[in-house]
Order: sequence, then structure tokens, then C-alpha cells
Amino acid sequence: MNYKDILNDWLTNPYFDEETKAELRGIADDEKEAEDRFYKELEFGTAGLRGVIGAGTNRMNIYTVRKATQGLANYIKTVGGESRGVAIAYDSRRMSPEFADEAALCLAANGIKAYVFESLRPTPELSYAVRKLNCIAGINITASHNPAEYNGYKVYWEDGAQITPPHDTGIMDQVKAVTDYNSMLTMNKEQAVSDGLYITIGEEIDRSYMEEIKKLVIHQDAIDAVKDELKIVYTPLHGTGNIPVRTILKELGFANVFVVKEQELPDGDFPTVGYPNPEAAAAYELALALAEKEHADLVLATDPDADRLGVYVKDAQTGEYHMLTGNMSGCLIGDYIIGQTKAVKGSLKEDGAFIRSIVTTNMADAIASYYGVDLIEVLTGFKFIGQKILEFEQTGKGTYLFGMEESYGCLPGTYARDKDAVAATMFLCEAAAFYKTQDKTLWDAMLDLYERYGYYQDHVESITLKGIEGLEKIQTILGTLRNDPPAAIGGYEVTAVRDYTADTVTDTKTKEVKPTGLPKSNVLYYELTDDAWVCVRPSGTEPKVKFYIGVKGVSMEDADAKSKDLGNAVLKLVEQLI
Repeated sequence: MNYKDILNDWLTNPYFDEETKAELRGIADDEKEAEDRFYKELEFGTAGLRGVIGAGTNRMNIYTVRKATQGLANYIKTVGGESRGVAIAYDSRRMSPEFADEAALCLAANGIKAYVFESLRPTPELSYAVRKLNCIAGINITASHNPAEYNGYKVYWEDGAQITPPHDTGIMDQVKAVTDYNSMLTMNKEQAVSDGLYITIGEEIDRSYMEEIKKLVIHQDAIDAVKDELKIVYTPLHGTGNIPVRTILKELGFANVFVVKEQELPDGDFPTVGYPNPEAAAAYELALALAEKEHADLVLATDPDADRLGVYVKDAQTGEYHMLTGNMSGCLIGDYIIGQTKAVKGSLKEDGAFIRSIVTTNMADAIASYYGVDLIEVLTGFKFIGQKILEFEQTGKGTYLFGMEESYGCLPGTYARDKDAVAATMFLCEAAAFYKTQDKTLWDAMLDLYERYGYYQDHVESITLKGIEGLEKIQTILGTLRNDPPAAIGGYEVTAVRDYTADTVTDTKTKEVKPTGLPKSNVLYYELTDDAWVCVRPSGTEPKVKFYIGVKGVSMEDADAKSKDLGNAVLKLVEQLI
């Protein structure tokens, strides 16, 4: 059937509710909009679903959520896991509670118990709950930091990480096999509760999660010494971080935590920010104003599902607030945890490991080398860091010290298997307290890292290409770069090309080819002269192709200039490909 036939079926089929049909009647005469809603099924990828909220097969709605959940339920039955149940959490976005219930009731109708949080919770707590409750899987209703019109559906497996092979492809195949909406099961909520198939969870998991994080504190003495002096501004950006972040900081003793009132309460419309992303400077306007008023030492922001942490730190010399990238804050936390663990314990495990994604800064490699621990690269996506932790546990080889990715996410322990902005906030504030006892700010500590390891500068250039035509252009860009790789980019020679689809690393001079050692992925990585690099990958959650860029300079000014020049060269290259 073409898109018009599918639209007509949704308009006439009694399976679909009247509200859905009314919305579709409103766009039926807009051919472009109608085609976009029905030209394909909303793709269930390796991370689940993400899309614009609305009626249609290519939108997030109760029917696409039910379809995904029916596929998940079918897969759970194939592995004999239906008796263990599924944990479900959701964030502050529009329709999140409704989608969570829809998923729970589909599971219940399939005889699978659903443990549903009583209200919104951060992503890392869902990861923790899957492990704590010994569930076979988890579902998180969130679109992370996407604009307000989006929502999403992430699937986790029993280890608490997002799904990886073989479960990701197994679930994807089961979802694709569900072709008849009329075959998808659901049931009445009251009946599900009565049958013990819908169980509400909350405070007990909250407390257990908090206690696990607090066990990781290294220098409570430093916190106690400056808890009345350190000033912290925090904004949850209308998301899930408000209660857990404030709770953890209060329980550790931080006395001066100032919350941005306008952004304190959950609101799926995100009325004070156009884009609720802690990577975006525009999201900090209100927080920085409050920081100036209160003379704060640092400014923190968590995204709507509280797995990413954004940071501004104050330069005591100038009074200026500097924004830290995810690479900078991650390295600050990682260096603090690994360095202070070694200082307190006297040594680190011989098989200790610092894990990062392939698009994360090479400063992580320098930190690992300095402390004599292993640096392990994984594909982009925190689930691969979680997968490596599971491998350590199963083989008894490898001790997890820290994991991070450039997109403002890290995990300081193994209690969960996804990035955790609540724990990252705790550690960044602890580090700020520790350095304050040495008469240093976090900005001073960051400068110390540059002096010790080198002036690494990393950033991302993103090209947004929406719709059917955009998807085709993204495929063209990747195809051209794969089949005809550049010999140089912005004055840097390409010394090696990593093609993670072909599983090859090709030395451009010797033509020697070796495997990447990682699973196949639609990613290209160019190793350049002077410790620079460029990595290209389509976003897994947005209609974008991303170009990750890394350089190393002899000073901050030198690194900034090199990064800017290489970024401009990449954009010029892309213009020639579109």
C-alpha cells in the first residue's frame, strides 16, 4: 500500500480512536505532511524509537508504542524471560505518562509483569531499577534533549544497559514482524493491577539508588570543609533531575544550592528554552543570571531525562564563567576519580580501565597513560560502555574505573549501565570542594589538565537534513566519503581511514589493512597528522550527520584556532558533497 492507502485505513479502521482520526482529517489534504506521516513505519532502531509526537505510522503515538512493545513482548517470550518482568520509567515530555502506561498494559496483556514508576524519573534510575528488580528488560519513555515536539522509547536489557547484539537485532526483527495493528494486545489498567501485572514502584528504588551513588564519594572530608562556602547554581531544564540532584547534594552537605525557579518544575513544552539541551549555550541564560547574582562557583544543568550534565565554571581571576564541553567535564571527573582513588588507596588495579567512545577526546588516552591504566575504545553509544562492564564481570578480567562519551555523559560506578547526570553532578561538586580546599577552582583544575596532558580541543559540526530528501543526502554523503576518501582535510594529511562498516583500518601510505576490532557501524574515522582526527556518523536519534573533530595545540589559543580551521574545512568539504 502507498501512504494514501495507509492513511485511509487509519481513518476508517475502527481500531483507531476518534481523537487520532480527527487529527488525521486535519492534515489529510496536505500531501507533503500526509506522506511524511505514512511513507514509512517509525523505525525501531538499535536504541528503540524516537520521533515527532502525532498520528501516523511515522510518528510517536500510542499505536507505534504498542507495536514496539508487542514486538518486545514477543522477543521476551522467545528467550523465556516473561516471568521476570519489565521496569518502565518516563520523563517530563508530552505524552510520556500515557506512553509508559500503553507499554505497561501491552506487556500485561502478554502476561508480562510491568514495574512502572509512580512519576517521572531519570534515565539512570531506570537502568538501576532493571538490575535491582532483576527484570529481563526495561523501557524508558524519553527523547533525551530533543525539541519539545519529540518523544522516544528506549529499551534496556537485563544488565541495565540499552540493548546490544544479539538482543537489539532480535527485538528489531520481532517489531518488524508485527504488521497488523489489530493483533497488538492491550488490557484494562484496573484489571492489570488486580491481576498483579501492573506494579507501581517509587520511593524504595529512589532510596536504594541514592545510597549506591553516595557509596562512591571519595572525599567527604573536603565536602565537609567547604560545604558552607561553595555556591552551586542548578537547573533541571524542566526535566527529571530536580528532585534527585537536589537530594544528593543536600544529603552530602552542600548548603548553597540555588535552583533556577523558572526551570524547576517539569514541563514538556520547555517554555523557557527552545532546545532543552545542556550542550547549548542558550539554555543557560537564566542560570548564568542567577550565578552572577549569587556569585556562584559553578553552574550545572541536566537534560530532561537527567543522563547528561552541562557545566559552567567560574574563573576566579576574571570572574568569567567558562562553559565546559562534555569532553572537558568528563575528563575533569575521570581524572579526579582515578587520581584520587589512587591517592587514597595507594594504587590502582592492574587491570583498571578507562572506557571512552571512539568520538571522545584523546585527552582520555593521555589520562589513562598517566595513571597506568588501560584505555578502551568502544562505538558511540553508552550501551557499549555498559557492554564492556558486563564483559568484565563475566570474564573476571578488567576493572571498571570510569566511562565517558563526548556528548556530556559519564558513569562513575557500576550500579547502573547508562550515563548518569545525578552521579556526575555529585562528583563534579565533590571535585569542586576538593580543589577549593587547595585554593583552586574547577577552572584552575581544567587548566592543570591542559598543562599536564596537552591542549586538546574537540567539537562537533552537525548538518541537519530533514525529511525523505534529507535522508537520501545523508546516505550520499557517507557513501561518497566511504568510496572516495579525502587524502587531506584542512591542511592535515589523512594517515589512516577507519571504516567501521567494512571493519577495516587502512594505512594510507603502506595500504596495510587491519580490522577495527569493533562491531560494524556506519561510521568513518580519519586519523590525521599532528594528533588530529575527524569522525563522520549519522545521528541515531536525529535527522543529522555529525562530524566530530579533534586537534591538539600547544596552548589554548593555538588549539582553538586549529579546531576552528579544521571545522571550517570539514564544512567546506560537506558543501561539495550535498
